[in-house]
Amino acid sequence: MIEFKAHSGIYTLYTEQVLNISLKEAWSFFSVPQNLQKITPEHMGFQITSSVDKSAYAGQIITYKVGILPGIKQNWVTEITQVQDEEFFIDEQRFGPYSMWHHEHWFYELADGTTLMKDKISYKIPMGILGKLAQKLFIKKQLKTIFSYRYATLEKMFNGK
Repeated sequence: MIEFKAHSGIYTLYTEQVLNISLKEAWSFFSVPQNLQKITPEHMGFQITSSVDKSAYAGQIITYKVGILPGIKQNWVTEITQVQDEEFFIDEQRFGPYSMWHHEHWFYELADGTTLMKDKISYKIPMGILGKLAQKLFIKKQLKTIFSYRYATLEKMFNGK
């Protein structure tokens, strides 16, 4: 499921997916920053440029290079601002293409031993009316493509599909 909402000049993207792995296994995978490259479309050229030797922890700074448009790579700096082991972590953009980027990663253990993963990404685009136009013309589509790719990749990795 991928859903977008707009409110007060901020866009919010919601996704959720059930993974056929335990909460402990899900946390072990998603809390390791290097695994983000495995679930990001290859054409984006995603590359972590900082030294990342630990799983997610509050205060962790991670730098990336990522293709935001064909032929254009952007430096991104995110900070893991909050972590509650095997429950959630939050990353926020410190420098990058958005005026604001706040990404919540939530994990819920289901009764059958699988894991429900939910993402909530709240973001604001710079440049006023031009940013709104960019959202309408390509940013929303690009984010939908990224999270659809992520969904399909995780289905293959963890759900045998």
